[in-house]
Formats: sequence, structure tokens, C-alpha cells
Amino acid sequence: MPVLQFKGKTAVECYHYTVPHHTIEFDRKLSVLGKDQKPGLDGNLIIEGDNLLALKALLPTHAGRIKCIYIDPPYNTGNEGWVYNDNLTQPQFKEWIGQTVGKEGEDACRHDKWCCMMYPRLELLKELLRDDGAIFVSIDDNEVPHLRMLMDEILGEENFIANVVWQKRTSPDMRLALSDAHEYIVVYAKDARRLSLNKIPKSAEQIAQFKNPDSDPRGPWVSSDYTAQGFRPNQMYKITTPGGSVYEPPPGTCWKNVESVFLQLVRDGRIWFGKDGNAMPRRKTFLSESEGNSPWTWWDNEEVGHTQEAKKEISEILRDGEAFPTPKPVRLLERILMLAMNKDEIVLDSFAGSGTTGHATLSLNRQDSGTRKFILIQMPYDTKEDKATKHNIASEVTGERLRR
Repeated sequence: MPVLQFKGKTAVECYHYTVPHHTIEFDRKLSVLGKDQKPGLDGNLIIEGDNLLALKALLPTHAGRIKCIYIDPPYNTGNEGWVYNDNLTQPQFKEWIGQTVGKEGEDACRHDKWCCMMYPRLELLKELLRDDGAIFVSIDDNEVPHLRMLMDEILGEENFIANVVWQKRTSPDMRLALSDAHEYIVVYAKDARRLSLNKIPKSAEQIAQFKNPDSDPRGPWVSSDYTAQGFRPNQMYKITTPGGSVYEPPPGTCWKNVESVFLQLVRDGRIWFGKDGNAMPRRKTFLSESEGNSPWTWWDNEEVGHTQEAKKEISEILRDGEAFPTPKPVRLLERILMLAMNKDEIVLDSFAGSGTTGHATLSLNRQDSGTRKFILIQMPYDTKEDKATKHNIASEVTGERLRR
């Protein structure tokens, strides 16, 4: 398997083992627990601090317990100003530690730094993930090839599930010659053989397509084409409708099932020949038996939201349009959680940012009376600018958003 080489890799490959254990301290002033409630690590958690240290601190209580991990790390666009602050002591890191990762022309090692930052965190996230769990990582074109190779190495290329494309915009940026319209969500399993993703609930528009023109006691249904592409000799038979019309598969197709299966479907009332009984046969699918939709890798903004929607959501909650520059929409995280989790499982987000993962968790619990739990980790200051203005993202944005 091809592997990714970058400056500092030999120092970070085992660095997660050397990170010292810390304890998670409870701050009642920031908590929404009642006076009589005791703090613990089994409820919803917002952890303020370096996510590498926080992930290590979670290992004794949460190793192998997290069903879904979602992270939205720095995209390393060259304009973010994120701080590389891991406490590595090797000489090659002395010029890096505590330095802002800036524009590519000013910092030729910014991709190396990004890989060094991500490697030990992915290792610890893997340890926290359940054997039947999955990790979803938001990223764009700047680092997606490096991320894929890192995750192939750490989680195994056999556990790659999909590279989802999310349509983040509603219109092109006219200032650009070729405007980007999408980001990626890279999906890996802890063990692909044990991963089972849920179906996506049908929308109101999709449900409205189910009708019951024949008053079937099983309720509303939709019909689908009963032909399949290709030629299979045992699926090339004549079908006589109740009205006497005779059909054969159109050129280049065959029927979807062998004749014995088709006849059983007819006996079960699962084949529709039209109101007059003379139409081409179609297969009936009942709403009562439909578990939902199987997702695909193209997520358009009408289904899961867009960046403008995300900024509006956080602005309406915090009354501050500049509270966080790059939030994700709640509907996007709801889609991920619906796919990856059941109603009583845990999601972890170690780059929590504005807290959308927690917001989506609470939203889904309200919708279906679930008891999902979230663990969010956020540095008090993402950039030097935050620190200079004393704008504490963890408490003033992440925590305050979820409190409200």
C-alpha cells in the first residue's frame, strides 16, 4: 500500500502513546446540571482544552464506546491562522511549536504541520471508536488527498466507506474564475465488516408519492419498473395481464425475477397492471414496509443545508453574525447522526467549533425521544486573533449555543 511521507512523521507515529494522561475537571458554573445532580462522564460533555490531551483523558472511560465520530478539522487553506501547539520536543519541531500556520507562500511546511497535527489525533480517535462505529471527517480540496492516505494508514484502506460530496453553496462566487461549490465528508469504519448504516427517513414529498388507487388493505404504495438491464435466459418469459395483453421484456432488458417469483408476487398482490389490467407490469412497494432511503454520496444543499443556512442558525441563537466564521448546518449533522447512530448512542466531535454536532444531537432527540449523547472538545482559542481578543470559543460560542 502506498504511504504518505511528510516532515516529522517518524516523531508523530507513536506520539499518542507518550501524551500524558490528564483528568477532566468539572466546572459547575458552566454546567446546566441542577444543584442536586452529580457530575459524571456519562452525560453530554463539552470539554474545553487541547483536543489531543482531552482525547487521551477520555480513553480510560470511553475507549471502544463511541459509535460515531464527526470532526471538522482546519482545512489548511492558508488563510485560517490555526496554531500548531503540540508539545513535541524534537529539534525539527522547535520552529513549529506555537507558530501560526499561515499562507502557503509564507510557510512551506504547512501541509507537513497539518499531517503532524492530525496523525496522533486520528490514532486516539480510532481507540475511542466502537468496533461497529464510523468516523466522518469534513475536509476540502486542500488536504483531502493527505487525509485519505493518513486514514488508509491508521484505519486501514479496507475500512474506507465513502467520500461524500456536500454541495455547500446555493450559487457560485462571482469573484472567482471557477467557484468551488462543494466540500467532502470522508467516511471510514473501525471495521467495515461490522458497520451497518441506517436508512434515511423519507421526506414529506416522497411520502406524498405513495397512493392507493386499488384500495389495497396494506395501505399506500408506489410502483416501480419491473424490467432490468441485460439478458438472462431464465428471466425472458411472456407475461399475460389480467386484461389479456401479452408483454415481453423490451430489447436490451429482462424481467427482474424468474417466472416462479413473478407468479408469487402476482398471488401476493404486489404486481400492478394498471387500472384497466392491461398495462406493462410494475412492482408495488408499500409505505408501511419501506424502511427509508439508502443514502448515496451526493448530498445537495436542499436536503442537508448550506453555509448561509449555518451562519443564519448560529446568528439567530447567539445574536452575533460573526460568532464563528465557518459553522456547519444542523441538517448536515443530523444526516450524519441518523446514518451512523441509534437513539441511545454517543457521538464525539473533537473539533467542536460552534457546536453544531451537539445542536444536531439535541434536535434529533427532540424529534424522536432519543437519548443520544454528545462529547464535544474545543480549544478556548482557535487562533492567535481569538487569544488577543479573549474571544473564548469553547465557552462563549460552543457552550453558550447549546445552553440556549
